[in-house]
Amino acid sequence: MNDPLPIEVRGSAKQPLGMTPAQFLRDYWQKHPLLIRNAFPGFQPPLQPDDLGGLACEDGALSRLIVHDDKRDRWSVKSGPLDEADFARTPESNWTLLVQDVDKWDADVAQLLEHFRFLPSWRVDDVMVSYAEPGGGVGAHVDQYDVFLLQGLGQRHWAISTDPDAPKDFRPDIELKQLAHFEPTHEWLLEPGDMLYLPPGVPHDGVAFGGPCMTFSIGMRAPSRAELTGDLADYLAERLDESQRYTDPDLAPARAAGEIDAAALARLRTALPFASALDEDGLRDWFGRFITRYRNAQTPAPPARPMTLPVLRKRLAEGAALLRHPWSRLAWSRGRRGAVLFANGLAYPAPVELARRLCAERTLAFEDVPGDDGSALLLALVNDGHLVPRKGRR
Repeated sequence: MNDPLPIEVRGSAKQPLGMTPAQFLRDYWQKHPLLIRNAFPGFQPPLQPDDLGGLACEDGALSRLIVHDDKRDRWSVKSGPLDEADFARTPESNWTLLVQDVDKWDADVAQLLEHFRFLPSWRVDDVMVSYAEPGGGVGAHVDQYDVFLLQGLGQRHWAISTDPDAPKDFRPDIELKQLAHFEPTHEWLLEPGDMLYLPPGVPHDGVAFGGPCMTFSIGMRAPSRAELTGDLADYLAERLDESQRYTDPDLAPARAAGEIDAAALARLRTALPFASALDEDGLRDWFGRFITRYRNAQTPAPPARPMTLPVLRKRLAEGAALLRHPWSRLAWSRGRRGAVLFANGLAYPAPVELARRLCAERTLAFEDVPGDDGSALLLALVNDGHLVPRKGRR
């Protein structure tokens, strides 16, 4: 008999997963939880608690302040935008602040995603950051997506259950989707730099221990079959006379950032049998639009004055760089001729290499001005707000 897979390994600067990405995807991804001690040696949080609190007060930021009355086992939830008075009323312990999409607001937090480039970039949803005082948490719950829980500040006690028969009914008395029953099978105390990976459906509970605690949660995008079906039905209704959750346990390391490859399309056909009504190009077009639009809290705004092609080409020739807007979500796919770039639900014809660069790099500079097709694509992305020109280097 084969030895069971370890549930705890030790990482390093060269291998944050404690193993190669290929081994992790083969043995753990969407299959088994894994605790990686020292995944990020000497980790220093890219965001301070005060900065997170300030972000929670911004209009447009998705934040929640959760307070637990431990004696009466009552929970209160306040959704943002928050203000200073909300924080002034918090007790000395048993509360937590959650802010989603922090990577869209803070470039240093967005850099954390560089460590997860072995996953297709369109599979990654956001970096949620939680700050908690001792005893703070959100209660035992289940997520329907993969998540990497990176400890950034202080200590957090994590408990999980790997019991396949564990009940997953919710408490009826609170608005949080907390489990009514939770019996952990594994418990750990995480230090800064430790990381816990959880596949979908694993019951878990994290509680700040000893002092202030901050955790960075890298969550995946896993549209449910209902969402996929609903969006595809709308797509088909627009284009045809008549008209379940995405999974990829067989995922191999991404060869090109943002590419929707043939394997992803094959998985879609398995998940959505009626997708056979679409040919390969139609399926690719629908999914590229859907996955770059899915779960976007905001979208880039076009510039006040559209740029012309001669002006763009002149600025690129002078060394201007193009910065990807933080709310722009990109993916691309190879077509019969060239490629198609998808940006927040829109599709643009694109040269293959330029599509690859746009998905892989947040700041683009060019030694040579792209040809007609490439320049036209860049101009469209600038005028739609996805790329923001910056001054030249020379």
